[in-house]
Amino acid sequence: MTIEDIQKLITDDEHRKLEMKKSTGELKDGMHSACAFLNTDGGWLIFGITPKSLKILGEQVTDSTRREISEAISGLEPALDVRTVYIDVPARPGYKLIVMQFDGWIYGKRPYTFQGCPYWRVESTTRKMPREVFEERIRESAPQQYAWENQTNSKVEVANLNKTVIYNAVRGGIRGGRMPESALDEPVESILSRWELLKDGKPVNAAVALFAGTSNPFPQLSLRMAHFRGTNMDEFIDSKWERGNIFELLDMGMAFCFKHLNLNGRIRGLVREEHLEIPVEALREALTNALCHRRYDNPSESIGLAIFDDRVEISNPGHFPPGVTPENIKAFHTSQPHNPKLAQVLYKATRIENWGSGIQRMVSACLNQELPEPDYQIWADGTIVIVFRKKPLQGHHPAVHHANRPLNSKLQNETVNETVNETVNETVNAVFSVIRERPGIKMPAIVASIGKSRASTARAIAELKTQGRIEFRGASKTGGYYCKGTELD
Repeated sequence: MTIEDIQKLITDDEHRKLEMKKSTGELKDGMHSACAFLNTDGGWLIFGITPKSLKILGEQVTDSTRREISEAISGLEPALDVRTVYIDVPARPGYKLIVMQFDGWIYGKRPYTFQGCPYWRVESTTRKMPREVFEERIRESAPQQYAWENQTNSKVEVANLNKTVIYNAVRGGIRGGRMPESALDEPVESILSRWELLKDGKPVNAAVALFAGTSNPFPQLSLRMAHFRGTNMDEFIDSKWERGNIFELLDMGMAFCFKHLNLNGRIRGLVREEHLEIPVEALREALTNALCHRRYDNPSESIGLAIFDDRVEISNPGHFPPGVTPENIKAFHTSQPHNPKLAQVLYKATRIENWGSGIQRMVSACLNQELPEPDYQIWADGTIVIVFRKKPLQGHHPAVHHANRPLNSKLQNETVNETVNETVNETVNAVFSVIRERPGIKMPAIVASIGKSRASTARAIAELKTQGRIEFRGASKTGGYYCKGTELD
């Protein structure tokens, strides 16, 4: 790196990836920014330039200066190797710029701290990282240690779990050849220990999620179900909200589908065969995946099952594993469950497979019944699987009207029958303007800014995302909306 490179770098003054200090007299503040770069998108830290005038001064670098820099860098944790570059200032012989470059944070890495405090970058400023963001990144860096499913539950004893559901799961494993017949003779404690669902004799959260009895401490162990008339949420035909363990919720969800979807029959020889209009295996796989792979650490979020005239939507507060997108999810991929303990038991009970093949089986089942392939979408607060009810017309492919929001507890009771044409276009433009002016803005702030309902705002956001004009960046709780192409995230 040369002095000319530095001059090009500082042309735009300080920004998200650049911090300038007049001298190492501000070394501690500089390390705050270094920590922030490491926790955000990376950046350059330069000593020897006045931030406001952009005057390149440099400073005299002694052995003492180098020791102070080394000691300051050692205050960053986890430890890292930082290459410090010293660049001569031609106009001031004996003076040097001190330049450091830091890489950005990668999903799954432990967050950095300086002297025990985490920092991150917000536009061109360095700030303390919010506690909830820090804790979330800690959990992501060591999922097995901090995962919700692994935490001991102090409110539930083994005696509170539903033994019938436990032994039914064992029977399913025996029928599928995944458990020995002798398991039926084992006590409940032994079975739970076999599945690693006990810590010091106490059930972990995964055990409660799978086998909760009447004492269910988790409101997120619930399923919202609705049957709508038409293709939007204007009118309910039926609506239910049920609580229970994962096995019970799966059964209730499938029962709701059987109640509201059509049975098609045909005669084969002397036998009449009846099939649900959507393959049962596709519905069961989608619902089981939602229950297995969702995030359970937020008690206010639940899974939604919505039936429309043309499709069934199953939404859950969870996201695809790293590297998996709606575009490539139908290709073969290895299984990367968000909740490995839940996935292990559901696999043993033959409710899921563990080779990442469930998506392919859903696709095959729908195609075999001459239905379109299921569709997958990512929203700010989760993931949606869409299974279509109707065969496509010749030359057409069904598409979901993206202005419709999936069944969501926050939107379920809102009015959604607003004028669709000019009103929607007006709302879309208003939302885009707000996001362009305030990168990183969250949904409540957008609603307040444009003066529309949350449902109307959500539809506008969905339309903008479909058009490729905006995107959501960051964690579901702390992230926000940005215009595509902006460097601010």
